[in-house]
Amino acid sequence: MPARVKIMCWLLGLMTLVLATVVVVVWRFLLVDVDDRVNRALEQETNEFSTYAETHSGDVFTVAEAHLRLQYPDDYEVHVAVLPGGVVRGTRSEVTYALEKDRTVLTGITSSGGSWGVISSPAGPFRWAKVHAVSGGSDMWFVTGYFEDGVRAPVHSTVRVLVLVSLAGLLIAALIAWFVAGVILAPVRMVRQAAAEITEDDLTRRIPVSGNDDVAALAQQFNSMLDRLDRSFRLQRQFLDDASHELRTPITIVRGHLELLGDDPLERAEVVRLCTDELDRMARLVEDLLLLVKAERPDFLRPVVVSLPELTSDIDAKLRALGDRRWVLESIAEGEAVLDPQRITQALVQLASNAVRHTTAGSEIRFGSSVDSVVSFWVADSGPGVRDESMLFSRSTGLGLPIVKAIAEAHGGAVQVRSVPGEGATFVLEVPL
Repeated sequence: MPARVKIMCWLLGLMTLVLATVVVVVWRFLLVDVDDRVNRALEQETNEFSTYAETHSGDVFTVAEAHLRLQYPDDYEVHVAVLPGGVVRGTRSEVTYALEKDRTVLTGITSSGGSWGVISSPAGPFRWAKVHAVSGGSDMWFVTGYFEDGVRAPVHSTVRVLVLVSLAGLLIAALIAWFVAGVILAPVRMVRQAAAEITEDDLTRRIPVSGNDDVAALAQQFNSMLDRLDRSFRLQRQFLDDASHELRTPITIVRGHLELLGDDPLERAEVVRLCTDELDRMARLVEDLLLLVKAERPDFLRPVVVSLPELTSDIDAKLRALGDRRWVLESIAEGEAVLDPQRITQALVQLASNAVRHTTAGSEIRFGSSVDSVVSFWVADSGPGVRDESMLFSRSTGLGLPIVKAIAEAHGGAVQVRSVPGEGATFVLEVPL
């Protein structure tokens, strides 16, 4: 069942329950009110007859006739006097059943031991009350009552109207619920359609977000999920491209040497050495590729509070072991920062290794750190400099500098390069405090 239909059914079910409860409560309230009015009317009529019989003299026929002439019965109300000798006198409205002619019902009332009750009649249940009177030495019964079906008819009519109005209200509510459910579920349908249109090759589809409700939050989360998927697929493609590009050369070298391998022990030893060297380089390439992939993961960094003077001194000691160069520690930052000391060290060792590779023995390489609005670490050399900075951090030129860039960006920072061809280059790694 579609969600739109479910929402409409739940809403209609709730409204049906509420309206049914209202109808039943109103129906019971009206019935109780009618019964209460009938009981009060019966009590009033019997009291009036008792008072009249006590205050007026004469035989029972005279008293009964006189009292009945004074009565103006309501619809479905009956007043009857049962006199000696089986004589019955009565008064009623025009629409009321002629109870005075029904001996069976009257006999059942007069023979009853109670002073009030309900008895079946051809016109339906009859609620009655009776009074016994003695006048002129003769007995008589005064019976008054209401036919319940008649007095309750307006209640049933009111309830029927209420039911019809409720049904009309449910129909209107169903239309409104259908429309409102469609409006509410429209973003959900957009999410479903977007999910159906998304493929591995096209993750650019996004859902417009408007408002601050739960549906807008769902759309935002869905867009965030698409961003993560897009980034993951991009990293996957980049990894495959890098792996095919970087590993093709050492594999070709190893295969070529193995294909030309002869029986000469010296030649075999040289081929094994070359192959081992290429395999070691392949292992380093694989580690670098995996490192670039891990750079997008949340656990790539393990930031801690680090003493900047201590970190700078440790890095300086490690850099000096990279080559026979004139190492200069220009500046030491003061204070503390929250960063991953191992990743920062890895990035600066990579920058220093590049500086060693592009300089000669005895050349000066400067290293330092400082704190301003950010923490800065730099490595400056006196080599040939950089001619094309636009391709500097491209993976086509190697994986070293892209790794440095990935470490800086994982910290929320960046890498900058300042270079004049022929006068060396300065690489600056900046990360937030």
